[in-house]
Amino acid sequence: MGFCFFMEYVTYVLYSYSNKRFYIGFSANSIQRIYWHNNSKKGFTTRFRPWKMIHIEFFETKQEAMNREKILKSGKGREWINQHFNPETGFISA
Repeated sequence: MGFCFFMEYVTYVLYSYSNKRFYIGFSANSIQRIYWHNNSKKGFTTRFRPWKMIHIEFFETKQEAMNREKILKSGKGREWINQHFNPETGFISA
């Protein structure tokens, strides 16, 4: 008999079509988090709504998700995002 485990944490990339802007974050609940980004009354992301989740990566630990978020927010990480997620090509990875 096998076992099943769940990845508890995610690192995600959001995109605002109306503002042509990316947002990178991590969370233990991706569904609740995207809802918050699109419906909260305060916070940085309220100005750039609506947001679409265009990329998600799953991790077993909070530290792994935080580390990946830090990488994606770096110059190299943003370069990777721009290479793989282009609004004009429908966000299809190369």
